[in-house]
Amino acid sequence: MKKHLLTAALAAQLLTQLHAGGDFKEVEPAVSEVEMVEEASNWYIVGKGMFTLGEDVTVGDAMLDGDTGFGFGIDLGYRISESFAIECDYSYSENTITETRAGREAEEFDADYQTIAIDAVYTYEATEMVGIFAKAGFEYEWENIDDLDENNFDYGMVFGLGVEVEMSETYRLVAEYEHSTIDGPRGDAIFAGVMYNF
Repeated sequence: MKKHLLTAALAAQLLTQLHAGGDFKEVEPAVSEVEMVEEASNWYIVGKGMFTLGEDVTVGDAMLDGDTGFGFGIDLGYRISESFAIECDYSYSENTITETRAGREAEEFDADYQTIAIDAVYTYEATEMVGIFAKAGFEYEWENIDDLDENNFDYGMVFGLGVEVEMSETYRLVAEYEHSTIDGPRGDAIFAGVMYNF
């Protein structure tokens, strides 16, 4: 009899607990759609216009006075980290040179310049949209003056300071000032252009 009472009490207890749990409902698993996010490439390219400042240079008994000039530049860069990058730069520019020699009238000649440089670049993110960068590298320059049958090759260091402004994840505006240790009538250069991030 005790066995039956104990069994009945246990059954009542179980039924009470099951009833207290409420109605069973089918539960739908919480699954959210997974968005595929493309990883940004570390490569970028900059297309830019160029304004050269000109410089006075003495070559033998001649004074060469380089006028201001215009051209373009292209930078291909690879970001090693958020702050550091390596760039390969190419530029082409033209200007007018006035040659002055003792006892002769001054003559004007058209000159063009091509440069190739390898630079290390450091960028400091001043704000979320604005970065300030400095670059330094090795530059090789070809100077061509057809009227004088001159084809000169020279090399030196190049240093730059600039700013980039983010327009979107892909595009940035870039402005830059560059100084070269190559002593020539081209002079320093100012660039402005657009960066495209792959």
